[in-house]
Amino acid sequence: MGVTGGQISPVRSRERFLLGESVEGSVRGPILNSWMRSRMLGLSPEQTDLPYTDDFDPDSRLVRAAEPVLDQLQSRFSGSQMNVSLADGNGTVLQRRFGEPALAGRLPPIQSVPGFVFAERYAGTNGIGLALAERRLCQVYGAEHFAERSQSNACSATPIRDQFSGHIVGVLCFGYPRSYEDPALPVLVRRAAESIERRLMEQSSARERALLRTYLDARLRARGGEAADDGQLIGLDELTDGGLDRQDQMVLKAKATELICSPQRAAVEVSLSHGRGVTLLSSPVTSLSGVEGVVVEAVLTGESPPAHHLAASKPTASALGALALAATERAESLTWHLADASARGDAQAGPDSGPTAGPASGTGDAADTPGAVRGLVLVGEPEVGKYAVAARRRLELLAEASTRIGTTLDVSRTAWELAETAVPRLADYVTVDLAGAVLRGEESADPQADLHRTVVHGIRDDCPFYPVGHQVRLDPGTPHMRCLEGEPAVLETDLQTTTPAWMLPGIEHARGILAHDVHSMICVPLLARGVLLGIATFYRSEDPASFGDDDSRLAQELAARAALCIDNARRYTREHTLALALQRSLLPRGLPEQGAVEVAHHYLPAESGVGGDWFDVIPLSGTRVALLVGDVVGHGLHAAATMGRLRIAARNFAELELAPDELLTHLDNLLVRLDREEEDASATGSNGIVGATCLYAVYDPTSQVCTMARAGHPPPALVAPDGSVTFPDLPAGPPLGLGGLPFETAEIHLPEHSTLVLYTDGLVDGRHRDIDVSLDQLRHALAHPDRSPEDTCRAVMEAVAPEHPGDDVALLVARTRTVPADRIATWDLAPDPSLVSEVRGAATRQLADWGLDELAFAAELMLSELVTNAVRYGSEPIQVRLIHDRTLICEVSDGSNTAPHLRRAASTDEGGRGLFLVAQLSQAWGARYTTRGKVIWAECALDAA
Repeated sequence: MGVTGGQISPVRSRERFLLGESVEGSVRGPILNSWMRSRMLGLSPEQTDLPYTDDFDPDSRLVRAAEPVLDQLQSRFSGSQMNVSLADGNGTVLQRRFGEPALAGRLPPIQSVPGFVFAERYAGTNGIGLALAERRLCQVYGAEHFAERSQSNACSATPIRDQFSGHIVGVLCFGYPRSYEDPALPVLVRRAAESIERRLMEQSSARERALLRTYLDARLRARGGEAADDGQLIGLDELTDGGLDRQDQMVLKAKATELICSPQRAAVEVSLSHGRGVTLLSSPVTSLSGVEGVVVEAVLTGESPPAHHLAASKPTASALGALALAATERAESLTWHLADASARGDAQAGPDSGPTAGPASGTGDAADTPGAVRGLVLVGEPEVGKYAVAARRRLELLAEASTRIGTTLDVSRTAWELAETAVPRLADYVTVDLAGAVLRGEESADPQADLHRTVVHGIRDDCPFYPVGHQVRLDPGTPHMRCLEGEPAVLETDLQTTTPAWMLPGIEHARGILAHDVHSMICVPLLARGVLLGIATFYRSEDPASFGDDDSRLAQELAARAALCIDNARRYTREHTLALALQRSLLPRGLPEQGAVEVAHHYLPAESGVGGDWFDVIPLSGTRVALLVGDVVGHGLHAAATMGRLRIAARNFAELELAPDELLTHLDNLLVRLDREEEDASATGSNGIVGATCLYAVYDPTSQVCTMARAGHPPPALVAPDGSVTFPDLPAGPPLGLGGLPFETAEIHLPEHSTLVLYTDGLVDGRHRDIDVSLDQLRHALAHPDRSPEDTCRAVMEAVAPEHPGDDVALLVARTRTVPADRIATWDLAPDPSLVSEVRGAATRQLADWGLDELAFAAELMLSELVTNAVRYGSEPIQVRLIHDRTLICEVSDGSNTAPHLRRAASTDEGGRGLFLVAQLSQAWGARYTTRGKVIWAECALDAA
């Protein structure tokens, strides 16, 4: 239960736990986890017996390294009730020291005699067992002990590690009455453990020095103390100026370290820069004290270095340097000895000389080559060499991870890259579980309830784990749950010998995992910027070596890098989703009803970020229709928002019946004003508007004429009824946003059933695409006039659109229709008021021919008012036109540009009610301007009667 607010928590919390009540939040996490494991193991608080063994070495390296430190501690605690315990990596107590010697006689054997095993699976929650389980400094106070026998005591314990391998080789534990509690005790126990670790390191350094001394003595004896003029043995630093640069030395040392891992004789050819060749020779060597090691020499072939580098010299103490290999944090004190002295020949001590050293047998060709230069590279023990190689490979894996993880902004792909990086160089299997919200680009409020298996990757396909997509449910006390609850990493080193208690609730699934020889695991949370994203779990099965603390730290580093990349991808996904939602909300959700063209469209957002492409179909008066595509420069929310503003503006300008060139001019002016408004935002880091391109086309089915203008946009494709495909040469026009430059229009006659294809540059252009090739592909895809617009859209996207678009693609396909001539009636009038009655009569007869007699009354009234206005206030030419389409359209055109205005006439006014009457009789009315004047039009629904 630990310390809360400076006070020891009450015993009541432990009693509540034993009764099965929840005590989460009132007990320290490591203690609660240990209690849960103890209960799942079936341990009893009243249990008093512990395993005892006398099968331990009382004079082991650990004991020899610890004895001086234990003596100092015993002297420091003299006269107190403090006791100090030294245990091995299995929890077996090797040494006990007491501040008051009489305590040894008063305490029961379990607390005073070496040989008892205090591992957590036997003793429950205690200092030694918890330090081994948590692999860090731990403190246990009174009632936090699981066993009743220890309730009155407190303890501080910390692991002791071998600095070469990082493995936990023992535990140092202080036991004391609760009243002795002092904040300095954890610091003292940690420093004492570090002193033991340093002494273990010194033992290894002494062994290395003994091996080097043995090698050099054997060399001197073999040549009788005489130097020679050839076959010289020099140090690597002397070879540097003769052809070995720093990179060559690193290559040699790395290969020599691998050779030291094996005690067998070996010869390996190594290619260096500038065409030089080197043979590395490894030979076993045994010191006087029985330390077995390996010596590695280099024999250089090819062009010899300058003669002054081959001068013989006596081996002296100053000529024997030390090469520090600091591959890992714990390996800073690891000493590799580099010989700079010169010696001669292929000497090898005789069988009676005791210690032996010499080159590998069977390698005399390289060594005996005239002018060959020999240099001592490394001397060391095989085990130490293995640790150095492993350390270097871990560094290489970290370096590789920085380039392999996070190559995309896809959450799932980044998780897969983590697994692919770790397998098989760190783990045999990797699983990654992410919160469902993270996969959607959001932050998860409760990752524990929302985990989904995102990655399962291993050396074999039959991975014994839940499949991708499975919702993962975690039981309390599991390593995965502990990671979610805040632990930086959970390491399980032995899953085969004793099934961990946390596996028992899901034992059937656990058996499937263990059946694949999975023997150790590391569970690491994926945490970035304070956001918990999920869990990564690493497993070993084929590799006989269990995971260690070095592997745990490596897994944490890989997970930290991956978590940051996953969070970047998550944030991008969120922004991309928001931008895409905004963009889709601003694009047409459906096409309006109109009869001028049969339309299909397709929109494909870019993978790298939503852009500002848009399209629109706008019905106009007189059965005409406007077709529009545009592309705002840039990506993201800003581009999408700008696109929405331009599309709305373009629609409003189209409603004003502006000509294409005039509409583009208005859009250009608008974009210039928006750009000026954005200048202040650009100064604060936002991206200002750069510009946009646009193509605007108006098709009139009564005349089959299409009027187009473009602003820096690709020209459309035109498919004739016979299947020929052309790209009309329209005036290009400048992009929108430059301001002050004119736009030009072009008119094209489109036969009925022609197809007009409008698109943005994302369809045909790209960084790695040839636009001419893309246009040829588009031409071939469109050369099928029998296809419907929907089929044409599909065919174009399949044939031309990039598989991974870097820019948005907007495609609009419109097949033209025409209004039959027999559904259009036209009358040219002179400016004579008497002709109004004739027009009314002609219109009534025409409506009768069309079967629209019920609309005759409304049409007569509207035509009467419109024609009267044209005759009275307009100018020639005056024309009346009736169009029978989806509605009945009445148009009166004249040569005047005077704008009509609807107003409410006063009761005393004699006129001013004409347009008001037209507005009441029609479902829509308006005016548009032409190069010859204006047209006032009104529409009546066919079912208006």
